Amino acid sequence: MQAPNRPNRRFRPTKRVCQFCVERTEIDYKAVDLLSRYVNEFGRMRPRRQTGTCAKHQRHLAREIKRARHIALLPFVSD
Repeated sequence: MQAPNRPNRRFRPTKRVCQFCVERTEIDYKAVDLLSRYVNEFGRMRPRRQTGTCAKHQRHLAREIKRARHIALLPFVSD
């Protein structure tokens, strides 16, 4: 039996790495296939804790998703 102060350490999440930092890819509003991976089925942007992007690239990603929405490359909401 474990001590009452010690939590159970069975689950250990893996460290997520930012895809954009590793691959050095540019985020562009015209790359709809790339941007659609960071938007859920309701048309909302996925948070950093789900995507694993760093704060800097999450800001760039949000800006480019908004640009793509304004010129109708991505939908604002799903049907």
